[in-house]
Amino acid sequence: MTTLAEWFAHAVEWLVNTISVLGYPGIAVLMALESSFFPFPSEVVLPPAGYLAAQGRMDVWVAFLAGLTGSLIGAAFNYALAVALGRPLLHRYGRFLLLTERSLDRSEAFFRRHGEISTFVGRLIPVIRQYISLPAGLARMRFDLFALYTALGAGIWCAVLTGIGWFLGHQSQRLGELSPERVHRYVNLAFLIMAPLVAALVAVYVVRYRRRREQS
Repeated sequence: MTTLAEWFAHAVEWLVNTISVLGYPGIAVLMALESSFFPFPSEVVLPPAGYLAAQGRMDVWVAFLAGLTGSLIGAAFNYALAVALGRPLLHRYGRFLLLTERSLDRSEAFFRRHGEISTFVGRLIPVIRQYISLPAGLARMRFDLFALYTALGAGIWCAVLTGIGWFLGHQSQRLGELSPERVHRYVNLAFLIMAPLVAALVAVYVVRYRRRREQS
């Protein structure tokens, strides 16, 4: 029986070969899938791209931009889907998910007030980053602001993953392989470093928001 580690190792090997053949458009397509509904983890896309860049088979900046472009395309797809279909579908089927009319109205009102920080932070949190575009679309968040804060959050995440692959690519020149265990370890480490920084950013936002409300 194939273990998760073995599956991941095969997936990484396949992605390295696929990205090597498809190049930067392949990175963009895979990241667009990751940023939409498909359960396709970015952790197995950009680290192999950074790995190839470290070995001189790709340009690290172009790989990063391809990943960011794909993230924006996938996020825009979810946003547009929510604008076109989200609200009517949730009103019709929301009761099966225990979503009342009042809860939907309150969530949309919250996102209208805090859409920018929610979009930015959401792009840095696993699982949430794939779906944060949906409430943005439901709340009809201004698309230029949505794209800006999506790009900021996704850009940080893409840079982290590409950097991990770049680092491990230099190490792998001696080790001879891109270890999935090391990818997981460094991704987890990066998230642990980012988590308190994100929490501090949210705390600053909350304090400034409350002060503005008190002054108004």
